[in-house]
Amino acid sequence: MPYRIGHGYDIHRLVEGRPLVLGGVRFDTEFGLAGHSDADCVTHAVCDALLGAAGLPDIGHFFPDTDPVYKDADSQLLLKRVVAELQQRGWAPLNIDVTVIAEKPRISPRLGEMKLALANSAGLPVEAVGLKATTNEGIGELGRGLAIAAHAVALIRKL
Repeated sequence: MPYRIGHGYDIHRLVEGRPLVLGGVRFDTEFGLAGHSDADCVTHAVCDALLGAAGLPDIGHFFPDTDPVYKDADSQLLLKRVVAELQQRGWAPLNIDVTVIAEKPRISPRLGEMKLALANSAGLPVEAVGLKATTNEGIGELGRGLAIAAHAVALIRKL
């Protein structure tokens, strides 16, 4: 099979006193996402989509939250390592598409920067990265602004 598709999802709670990083871009806020690494749920969803497409275990298998090496790790470096794992197994990303679900902060003004960061880390042209932002319309914990989530799909090809 020369092409495969994968899906990824990640969610993290918002907390005070942590930097907010989404899609490799740092937002100027008083809150961030709780997590072991930089908790970039956008990039984590992309990693899981790529790993899933290749039939590999999820991001936690490769970068466990019990390993101090990954404490506050830059998720763009993790994405680069995921792409390298795929390449070792004869696969390469063709495109990724992500939807970010957040009530705050306003993400749409930074989508271009996020696309560029994800493209660079995944080794893709920027036009091969789709990125959208939406809200949860006030429904649930996402809608109350207590967390940020992301869904991602990825297409990979056999090398």
